[in-house]
Amino acid sequence: MGCVPSVSGLVDLREFRDAEAQGNKSAFERAGARADARLSESVLTIGAYDGVHIGHREIIRQVKEKAEARGVPSVVVTFDRHPAEIVKPELAPLLLSDGEQKLELLACTGVDFAYFVHFDAETASIPAEDFVSDMLVGTLGAKEIVVGHDFHFGKNRSGNVELLKSMGIDLGFSVDDVSLIRSQDAPLDPRSGSPSVSSTSIRWLVADGQVARAASLLGREYQVRGEVVRGDGVGGKDLGCPTANLKTLDRVLLPKDGVYSGFTSVEGETSLQRCPSVISVGRRPTFYDDSVPALVESHLLDRDVDLYGKWVRIDFTAWMRGQMKFGSVEELISQIELDITEAKTSLAHHLG
Repeated sequence: MGCVPSVSGLVDLREFRDAEAQGNKSAFERAGARADARLSESVLTIGAYDGVHIGHREIIRQVKEKAEARGVPSVVVTFDRHPAEIVKPELAPLLLSDGEQKLELLACTGVDFAYFVHFDAETASIPAEDFVSDMLVGTLGAKEIVVGHDFHFGKNRSGNVELLKSMGIDLGFSVDDVSLIRSQDAPLDPRSGSPSVSSTSIRWLVADGQVARAASLLGREYQVRGEVVRGDGVGGKDLGCPTANLKTLDRVLLPKDGVYSGFTSVEGETSLQRCPSVISVGRRPTFYDDSVPALVESHLLDRDVDLYGKWVRIDFTAWMRGQMKFGSVEELISQIELDITEAKTSLAHHLG
C-alpha cells in the first residue's frame, strides 16, 4: 500500500477495472506499468492531474468522447511525482492524491490508459518539441490532444497550446484547448480573477479546513490514507474514546488542524466501509505542546474494533471546530461528547 513507486510506462486501466475484484493488492500490482508499450493511435491529454478534480474529469470526458468518435484509445499522460519537486523543490506543493490514489481516480473516469512519466532532472531537461515528437506522437500515436488553455510543458515550461497547434500541422494531430471550469465554491484565481477550479485552489481550501467546499470541486470528499499505528493510548485509556492513529503518506496535504466529521474505510474489510467518524487533525494541545508533529486520529462512531496494522482511508465531510486546549481531562471528555453528537447529525444526510 501507499505511494506508487517511480515507474514509467503505460497502464491499461481497462485491466485495472477488471481486476478490482481481486482484493487489496497494490493498484500497480493489479494493473502493471509497461515501460516499452506503444500505441499506434490515440486521443490524449497531459498534466499533473493531482486530485483528479471536476475540471480534470471534464477534460477526460472530452478525451473519451473524441477517442470514441475516432475509434482509438483514450489516454491520460501524467507524472509519477509533481514536476515542481524536481524543477523547484522549494515551491513544490503538498499533494491532493498519492500515486496509487491518482491511478484509482483515473480508472474511475473510464479512460482507457494512463501513461506515467518518470519525472527526474533528465525529464525536466527535455525540450518541449522533443517531448511532443518522441513521447506524445512517437510512443502514444497522438491524433488529437486535449489540454487546458493555460497548459505549459517541457524544459523551462517553454511548450504551450500555441506550440502544440503549430507542431500538429506537421505531425498530423489536432489540438483542443479547454477553459477552466468555474464554481462558486472555488477561490478567486489570481491569474484570471475568476473562481476557477484548479488543484491549487483545492489545496488552499483543504489547508484552510474548508473540506466541504473542497469536496464540491473534487467531486468527492477529500481523502487521506495511511496505516493505523499504535499511539500513546490516551484516547481509549483516559478519554474513553479509542481512535485509529494514522501514519499518513509523505507529501500528502493534511487539512488544517481541527476536528471534522467524516468516514473511515478499512482496506479489505467489507463490513468496515464508510464508517461514520469523528476525525482529529492536530497536536492534541491538552496533552502536548505545538512542537509535536500533527496527528490524524479517527474515532469510529458506535464501533469498537482493533485496526492496528490496517490500511485505512479517511474521507473528510465537514469542519466542526478548531483544536482547543482544555483545562482538564473532564472538560475535554465533555467536548468530545458534543463532537460526537454534532458529527452524527452532520453525517446523517450523507447516509441518506
